[in-house]
Amino acid sequence: MISKTSNQSIEADVYLGEDAFRYKYFIANSVLSKIKDSENFQYKNIALGKITSINIYNPFKIILFYENFNSAIILDNQLNEIQKINFSENKKQIVTSVVGISFQNNLWVFNATNQQIGLYDYLKNEYKNISVPISATIKYYETNSNFFYWIDEKNYWYSCDIFGKIIALGKLPDFDFVQIVSNLSIIFKKDDLLYHYSLNSNKKILINIEEKRYKKFYYRDQNLSIFTPEGITNYKINLP
Repeated sequence: MISKTSNQSIEADVYLGEDAFRYKYFIANSVLSKIKDSENFQYKNIALGKITSINIYNPFKIILFYENFNSAIILDNQLNEIQKINFSENKKQIVTSVVGISFQNNLWVFNATNQQIGLYDYLKNEYKNISVPISATIKYYETNSNFFYWIDEKNYWYSCDIFGKIIALGKLPDFDFVQIVSNLSIIFKKDDLLYHYSLNSNKKILINIEEKRYKKFYYRDQNLSIFTPEGITNYKINLP
């Protein structure tokens, strides 16, 4: 079951998604914006250039990753800079291609020097490897407090917990863009069509939306946002 709830005009280059408090995040002209009603917070860092990824899982600790500078920035809920991290300054050799939020004062890191997943304590500036080496290329990833999820170039899906235990979750259909809904299901876009896929049933179900060409989608708590050049269309959706 899916129904349209609202439309919102936004001029943006990249739409990042919505947090638990219904603030929307997007990038326009290299400026990160966070908006809700009349509230508008912004952040820009010219020195570090293009943002590689942004993690909004915890809206009080927003993680910006700049791969070209092997660096990350932590922002508070008003997009004020809390801390800047240069992984190259650590006593251990860290060249990271993945950074995401983890528990307490830790960040998930995928260290390209040894192909291992690690945890970085940004208050103590301490890093430790927790996983065995991963040989496959990471095609897509998401992180939360307790888990690091990734999909490799052959569309196999894995999870790693904070103790370094890796579990193979299954193989996924091919996709152009994907978002993890749970450890058993995903929503993915392929050839401008949107699907929900469950590992339990091994079936993909078409999600019928009006938009046929769109830049990105974002799902959270039964709310589906579709980002087009005209703005954002919001849907209420009940997944099986």
